[in-house]
This record gives sequence, C-alpha cells and structure tokens, in this order.
Amino acid sequence: MNFERPSNRRRRRGIEVNNNLINGPGIVRGGRNGGFPTTPTTPTSPTIPTSPTQPTGTGITGITGPTGPTGPGAGATGPTGPTGATGPTGATGAPGTGATGVTGPTGVTGVTGATGLTGVTGATGITGVTGVTGVTGATGITGVTGATGLTGATGIGITGVTGATGITGVTGATGLTGATGIGITGVTGATGITGVTGATGVTGVTGPTGVTGVTGITGATGTGPSPTTTFGFAANTTAPTIAVVLGGTNVPLPSNQSLNNIAVGAANEQFTISEAGTYQISYSLRFTAGVLVSSRVLQNGVAIPQSVVSPTVALTNASANFIVTLAAGDTITLQLFGLLGAAILQGGQGAALSIVRIA
Repeated sequence: MNFERPSNRRRRRGIEVNNNLINGPGIVRGGRNGGFPTTPTTPTSPTIPTSPTQPTGTGITGITGPTGPTGPGAGATGPTGPTGATGPTGATGAPGTGATGVTGPTGVTGVTGATGLTGVTGATGITGVTGVTGVTGATGITGVTGATGLTGATGIGITGVTGATGITGVTGATGLTGATGIGITGVTGATGITGVTGATGVTGVTGPTGVTGVTGITGATGTGPSPTTTFGFAANTTAPTIAVVLGGTNVPLPSNQSLNNIAVGAANEQFTISEAGTYQISYSLRFTAGVLVSSRVLQNGVAIPQSVVSPTVALTNASANFIVTLAAGDTITLQLFGLLGAAILQGGQGAALSIVRIA
C-alpha cells in the first residue's frame, strides 16, 4: 500500500500523523510521539510468483503479396568510380619473320687457281676371259661353171689371169636310182620333212578268244645261229655338250657298251653290222633344258625315215623305235641335226642306242 505526501496545492483525504497519512478511521493511542500511538506496520503482501514464459508460437507464413508497381523514372547515374590499378605486363609475343632483303650484286670473280698436278695412272685391269669360238658357218654354194671357150689360134699371146676358184657348194641329197637307159639323169628332189607323229588311238575292246587251233607238226631243228645272238647296246653318261650344226652332228656313245657281232668305231659314233638280217633299233635322248633340235639314225650315212624325230617346239627328250633290214657291213649312227647351237645331255643315261637282230 502506497502513501503519498500531501502537496501544497492539493491534499488528499486523511490525516497525516508523524509523517503517516491515515486515510480512514482508526484507533489512535498514546505514545511517545505527541501522545499518539504508532500505527501498526502493514504486513507486506506476499510476492506473486512470476508466470512461466510461454513458448513463442510460429504461425504459418502467409501468401506473398503481388509485386508493387515500378516507381517512376530511372535513378540518377552514380558518380564514376576510381580508376583501377594497372594490370601486369603481358608475355612478349613470338618474334616475327621479316621479309627477305634484296639480293646484293654478284661479287667479282676471283682469279683462276693454278692447274693441279696430273694424278698417277691406275694399274691396267685384268684381261677378260676369251669368249667361246663360234660355230663355223656353212660352206657357200658352188659357182656355176663357165662355158668352154672356142679354141683360139696358136700364137704368142699373153696368158690371161687365172679366174678365182668358186666356192664349193653343199653336197646335195643322194637322188633315187633312175631307170637304166641312155636318158639324162634327172635332178633328185629334196627329201620332204617327216610329218608329226599322230596321237595314239584309243585301244579297242578286246575280242573274244578264238578257238585254239590244232598243234602243227614240229619242224626240224635249225642249224644256224640264233638271231638274238647279234646285238649291240651303247650309251653316253658323261653329260657332254654337243655342238650341233644344221647338216647334222653324230652323238658319241662311249658308255656301258655291250656288243656281240657288232663292231664300234674309234670315235664311239659308228656301229658296223657283221650279219645281214632284220633288226629292231631304238634310241633315246635326254637334255638338261628344252631345245628345238631334231634326231635320226643313219644307215650308211643316209637317214632312215622311220627314225626321224622333228619337233615343232623345244623338247627335253626324244626317242624312236623301229625295224629295218640291214646287210652285212652296213653302218649305224645316231645323229642330231636342224639346230645351229649347243645341246647338253643329262647326266646318267643322257643318250642310248640299242640294235638287236630279230630275224
């Protein structure tokens, strides 16, 4: 309870006693202070406890209102800011290539130097190997014999110059024997080229075996020598190089000779028959490389037609087998011809000739 001191301007209801204002009726008792008793002290009202602080509530945020209209006009331009600090110096750029300057004038040519000493002459090179001697060319044709002149009168005339001898011609092929008569022998025609052997035909179907015939009467025993006791074989295993000429070159056969009643010449090229009869002759030739050369067998220096092999393309081998009648003393020779060059026989049995009397 509050008491307020009365002011001079306005006093409140009550009585002030010993600086105490009594606002209502009460009992006044004596005392030491002017005889009025002391007003009992009013007990202090108990302190009302403070209400606990309530937690602050968070309300739901309201919806954002619409943006207000833009104010009129743009604001005034602000003052220019201070100049910024100078940046660091940039890296030096790559050096540029300048244009090529104009070429200066050519200087004066200097004085020619003295001629140097001549170098030492080099040693003479080794002489090359002498080349192989070429094949001798064919003999030229014999010139025509001039007509015999009239016999002149005997006198003391000067002997004329002897004319040059004509070239001997190639010996012509032996002509066929003409009929006996008084007529003039005609010119022998050239031997025709042997045709290419035709392909072997297909073997026919074997026919049925015939009925065995009646055995004949045994003949009397002969007294003459067996035909097969006359034979000859010879070969060449030395792999020689044969220089062939157009007219023909004999093939030597010095190896593996087996001869009976047949003799061989010193050069191992010519074989002499001692008994007349029918003979089967065969030969074979093998070359190291294809060569366009012909081959044949000669009887007394003349080609046996059925022995000739004349290819149209280069071959590495050639052979023939035939039957011919020979007289005692006839000679047989194997020959290469029709080529002007070399033919090399293979090693081993490069060439072989077989002669067998069969009758």
